[in-house]
Amino acid sequence: MTYDDWVLQVSAEITDDSLWKVEAYRLALFVSDLSWHDTTKLAADRRTLGLSDQLYRSVGSIGANVAEGYSRGTGRDRARFYEYALGSAREGRDWYYKGRHILGEKVAQHRISLVTQIIRLLLTMIPRQRRQALREEQPIYQVVSEGLSHATLHDLLSNIPLSDPPHL
Repeated sequence: MTYDDWVLQVSAEITDDSLWKVEAYRLALFVSDLSWHDTTKLAADRRTLGLSDQLYRSVGSIGANVAEGYSRGTGRDRARFYEYALGSAREGRDWYYKGRHILGEKVAQHRISLVTQIIRLLLTMIPRQRRQALREEQPIYQVVSEGLSHATLHDLLSNIPLSDPPHL
């Protein structure tokens, strides 16, 4: 499966909404779908049952907060929900790192990279809404060049490793 294949499966009620234009939302919805398979695998191992729940909740919360923020009337309100999405993205990335022993390095690193791309997008969206800089001293997610960022994102959306089904 690729991102393009996945997009074709997304309901028109979602893709016809103006929210669909927000790249961070599209990627968050995509990684949320991927996390369904990942959390199923994590839940099959007793040691990572709680981790699977935390991962699914945090990753699902990214898109939900972007959607709620997008629907707010003022930039300050939008920024607040985008900040919630940022927190959820960082939390999800943390849980993916912790789940790498069950998911495998390739799958975990793919998801970590994809969530990091969402973080990058949110770090540009929040200040635009607030009309001021983020409280972070030096963002570590600066994109070196537009071409590099798009090539990296294209690779993440075209070469998607999937977890092997859990062995029960």
